[in-house]
Amino acid sequence: MSADTSIGEDPTPRSVLGRAFSLLSAFTAEDVELSLGELSERTGLPKTTVHRLTGELIGFGALERGRYGVRLGLRLFTLGEQVPRHRRLRDLAMPYLEDLYEATHESAHLALLDGTEVVYLAKVRGHRSAPTASAVGGRLPTHCTAVGKALLGVGPTEAFAERVKAGLPRRTPLTLATPGALERDLIATAERGFSVDRDETRMGIVSVGAPILGTGGRAVAAIAVAGRTHTIRIDQLAPVVQAAARGLSQSLAGPGGPPSRS
Repeated sequence: MSADTSIGEDPTPRSVLGRAFSLLSAFTAEDVELSLGELSERTGLPKTTVHRLTGELIGFGALERGRYGVRLGLRLFTLGEQVPRHRRLRDLAMPYLEDLYEATHESAHLALLDGTEVVYLAKVRGHRSAPTASAVGGRLPTHCTAVGKALLGVGPTEAFAERVKAGLPRRTPLTLATPGALERDLIATAERGFSVDRDETRMGIVSVGAPILGTGGRAVAAIAVAGRTHTIRIDQLAPVVQAAARGLSQSLAGPGGPPSRS
């Protein structure tokens, strides 16, 4: 094996494809535009390389020029819409998310597990809904989000171990930041069938989640409803979220089955 493929020596991608992908991956759901300097800082790539690659990515439609820098392009959106398993899951989930919003007038969202994070696939909210940390296409850690804890609570122990190994950073003073505290919370989550994020991702916001189960009881995604701490009644909200999760799980068991993980 050549030195170029060794692990742990240089995290900066060396191939052109790897460097281009690292530029695209530098954007988060909160970013509208990034300057070339910000891209260089986030990726570790020289500014000359960033300038050259962003020019090519703009030509392909993967990036677009903005007023202050560059932003993700429409071509990426159209490609993302063609991912079959995510599209089917989202399409099946949307009626349940809309029902949850109509029943609660709070934000309802769908997410799936990706390593130590959750990726939000869909979100339904109104103009009066509480501002939450989730965004479609965005990522958040599993250990502090209701959707993340719903997935960890019924998932393999390896997922919990991977999250602990990656660290349990505090997003708020109430984030469960020790393995013992998180483990106890996940045990309670599995026993009652729903998860709770009490001001752990964002202060003033409570979220209640439940897993979406596929073949063999394996969790393939999770849904949750989030609202202001002083208005959310967990005991009233949890049965509603659980019922929606069961309904979506049954829909996935229909023709076509659950989305493949391959």
